[in-house]
Amino acid sequence: MPASARLPATVGENASVPARVSIQTHDFDLSAEVAALRGDDAGVGAICSFIGTVRDRNDGSDVSAMELEHYPGMTEKAIESMIDEAFARFDIRGVRVIHRVGPLQVQDQIVLVLVTSSHRGTSFQACEFLMDYLKTQAPFWKKERTPCSAGGSGAATSEGFARHGFNAEGAERRQKTQKKPNKVFGFFCLPF
Repeated sequence: MPASARLPATVGENASVPARVSIQTHDFDLSAEVAALRGDDAGVGAICSFIGTVRDRNDGSDVSAMELEHYPGMTEKAIESMIDEAFARFDIRGVRVIHRVGPLQVQDQIVLVLVTSSHRGTSFQACEFLMDYLKTQAPFWKKERTPCSAGGSGAATSEGFARHGFNAEGAERRQKTQKKPNKVFGFFCLPF
């Protein structure tokens, strides 16, 4: 297994291998991230990627933008724990998770999950496992800008953030008003 697979959430600025988890405001480049994760690991037979983007509608309402926030330190630690769980459950070689925060526009990329393994089935399973965790349990705040919430006053809080004990009132309001996922995802596997 490559050294990059089990690195902590943060590594030195001049490190040649990427951290497993990045929470960032800037966009990411799929090709660059795939190349960095794969590196020189000749045992990689599949790379599965999952990309979530901001869509223009949610639960019947127009969405013009969104803003995501997180609790620094806690979020990275929670995602790192889930990556450790993925390594325990699946025969995978490497993982990279990037989640953006801050203001985002329609069609902006939000999240990237990359998984490398020897075989495609394992990559698909681990990628889905990690994305399900991010969607349902990772601690993020989300505010969508809709006609009913001009200026972002109608904040919606993710179920994951509520599970960690933050802003339970907002989570209850979200459960009543938003029943569908708030991301559009692209999902494909690159066999090598």
